[in-house]
Amino acid sequence: MDDHEKINYLELPAVDIVAIKRFYQNTFDWQFVDYGDEYCAFNDGVINGGFYQVDVRSSYEKGGALIVLYSKNLEESAAKVLNNNGVIVKPIFSFPGGRRFHFTDPNGNELAIWSDK
Repeated sequence: MDDHEKINYLELPAVDIVAIKRFYQNTFDWQFVDYGDEYCAFNDGVINGGFYQVDVRSSYEKGGALIVLYSKNLEESAAKVLNNNGVIVKPIFSFPGGRRFHFTDPNGNELAIWSDK
């Protein structure tokens, strides 16, 4: 696979690094490595990235990038988000090619999860 000029790493803002790690680890089983108090790297099994300490939240409605995860079972993923203190901000809806929902993590960053099922 040629990785030239392909997305290689993703960095996201986090107001509370401890809460963000707990949410993504408990909800999606992401793995983390700390690099000081203001940065942690993650691996979700497909992509590597990190969360950096800031006082700003990422919002799709305000022009921020929308990170979209894939799920084999959308309803199960929505339940896991809610059970780990995430907030569904756009309930499951259909679009050409599948369905998805949007949620915010405990830091208020908005992401989406989609499924073709």
